[in-house]
Amino acid sequence: MSAPIASLFSSGTGGLPAATPLDFRALRLPSSPNTCLAATAGAHPEAQITIPPLPVDADAAWPVLLRVGDAQPRHFRYGQWPERRQAQWVARTPLMNWPDIVTAELIPGGPHSGLLLYSRSLFGHSDLGTNRRRVEAWLAALDAALRRR
Repeated sequence: MSAPIASLFSSGTGGLPAATPLDFRALRLPSSPNTCLAATAGAHPEAQITIPPLPVDADAAWPVLLRVGDAQPRHFRYGQWPERRQAQWVARTPLMNWPDIVTAELIPGGPHSGLLLYSRSLFGHSDLGTNRRRVEAWLAALDAALRRR
């Protein structure tokens, strides 16, 4: 069974190749409408959602970001690179178990930090807005968690 097909019958991160960090500087969004990229102003030229800087530095935001990602329904930690302050999760869709990938990276910036948050489908052309809704939910959860900290 090929890896893409196996991933549909797996759970969590099963059936997927090993995670590798995403180079956001080289990221070019596909023409398909099955991705969503949110970024702090100026952090990425193709961001579909522009967000303000986070109110805390990257060191303080990192553990909060990991907790927020781990708390999302049907999300499974896929990989993390603390030196880059980047982590990835596999998000499984509820009906078909499709594996989507969510990548978050903090950008150090003094007392504040920037954020790149990218959600993408591994299969299909259209996601009917799923990745955008996922990114918006993450942003709301991260904002709430940072305010509580």
